[in-house]
Formats: sequence, C-alpha cells, structure tokens
Amino acid sequence: MALRRKVKRETRIAPWEEPRVRFRQKAVRLVIHLLGWIGIAVLFYVGFSLFFDTPLEYRMKNSTAALRREYERLDARYDSLEVVLANVVERDKNVFRLLFESDPYDFDSEAITARWDSYEKLLSKTNKELNAELDTRTRSLEKKIRELEFTYADMEQKLHAAGDKVHSIPSIQPVINKDLTLLTASFGLRIHPFYKTLTPHMGVDYTVPEGSRVFATADGKVKDVSARATTSGITVILSHGNGYETQYNHLSQLYVKKGDEVRRGDIIALSGNTGLSLAPHLHYEVRHNDMRIDPIHYFFMELSPSDYRRLMNIARSGMQSFD
Repeated sequence: MALRRKVKRETRIAPWEEPRVRFRQKAVRLVIHLLGWIGIAVLFYVGFSLFFDTPLEYRMKNSTAALRREYERLDARYDSLEVVLANVVERDKNVFRLLFESDPYDFDSEAITARWDSYEKLLSKTNKELNAELDTRTRSLEKKIRELEFTYADMEQKLHAAGDKVHSIPSIQPVINKDLTLLTASFGLRIHPFYKTLTPHMGVDYTVPEGSRVFATADGKVKDVSARATTSGITVILSHGNGYETQYNHLSQLYVKKGDEVRRGDIIALSGNTGLSLAPHLHYEVRHNDMRIDPIHYFFMELSPSDYRRLMNIARSGMQSFD
C-alpha cells in the first residue's frame, strides 16, 4: 500500500490582523483568570462563613441574645408579680366572698379552654411580639397589684373595726376533714336518695361514722334543739349574730341545750343516722338573713386556696344527697 502523507496546511495570519488576534487571546486568558479568582473568592467566603460570623450575623446574634436576656428578665419579673398577685387576689377574694358575700369563684371549663387558646396564640408570635406583650401585661399586673393592695388594706381596716364580730362568722368545717374526702354532697340540686328526683339540697353532707364529733363553726348561742322524730332527725341550730345561723342535722347525741353559749370549735353533738337518712352522715347548713348559703364558702379559716378549689371539685362530683 502506498503511504499517504497528510500535509498540514498552515494558517497564515495577515500582518494587519495579528494585533487583533493577540488582543482576543489576552482577553480570553483574562476572563479565565477572573473566573478562577471569583471561584476562589466564593470558596473562601463559604469556608470563612462556616467558622466565622459576618458583621451582619454578629450584630444579629448580639441583638437576639440581648432580646433573649430581656425576655428572660421580664419573664422572671412577670412570674414574681403573678405569684404576688395570686396571693393578694386569693386573700382579697376570701374576704369578699366568704365574709362579705362577693361573687363565687369561676371554675368553668370554658375559662380553661380560653387559657389554652391563649397559650397557643403565644406560641405563634415572634420574640419581639412576645417581649412587647409581656411588658404590657407586666405593667397591667403592677397596676392591679397596687389596686388590690389598696382594697385589701381597706378590708383589713373594716375587719379590724368589726372586732369580735368576726368570730361570729362561720369559718371552719363542722367535722374533722383534713383529707377533704368526707364531703360527698354539696349545695344545690341533687338526687334525693329515696324519691330519686332532683330536689334542692340546702346544705352539705359529710359521710362520717356514727358518733363522730360535731363542732360549732363560730361563736354563738344555741337557738334551738330538736330530738323529735322528723326528717331532719336530732338537730341543733346555732345563732351567731349579724344574721348568721348554722344548722346540724341527723345527730345521735346532743352536748348542748337551748340557750347555751358556744365558741368556735366547741363539741356540740355527735353525728348519727337519725331522721330521713340514707346512711350515717352530718347535714350542715349556713344561713344569713334567713337565706341559705353554700357552706363551702365558709371554710376559709381552715382551707388554703388550693384546698378550697379541690373541695369545690370534689363536691361537684357527687350528685346524690344522703337526706
């Protein structure tokens, strides 16, 4: 075979085109170098940002840390004020509701639901919004505390002016109930144990063993005793003055007689199962100006606010009375 040689044809550039070609080559090399340096700069920036903060990030982190510290300070201040406010509110409400017949406590489930909804809304807010709201609520709490402290001081003056009359207000439970487990039927509409219909239950029932001690819940005088065969069984009625009276039903034995003076905590009788009674228990009533009132509101001298709430929940769980 014959070998064929390939002859490379040389491209010749005209002398007047050489400057343009050299310029183009330099421009291409410059662009390549520039892209290379840009790539190196990008890699350097990425690597630097992984280990060091940029000035903007540094300022943002400092601002976030300062905001967090301010939020924690306000949160601690808010918690402290909330504790103080709760104590003042509980004292004030005890005086108003138990001594001066203010509105009862609100334990409605709607209030609990609304509280949880409020918490969920807080979770969706930014730190800045939370900080502003916390500051607003803190100022509001401080204002309320000042108002409540003034009100409480005014009530203390009224109590001081009342003097010994305070001892004539029913303020303890009529039986020993430290664990709060003996109260089984509360004030209001309850199922009658014999008729099985909803009937007004004008007191509270304590399921205590027969022969348990029954105490006078305030200073006063024995207004009446009854040992007749009535639906209430053996009964004691105490008059405490200022319109207050207490009644103790279904007793087994009396330790007082009509006209006797008694003091708060004195044993006046023993519990029993007399009269129309489903089982041994004590039925206890509080009256003010001939109007029957829920006795649970008159245990303030013996119960803490948490015990009061617990007793209210226990009382609400029972729907059948014992008499």
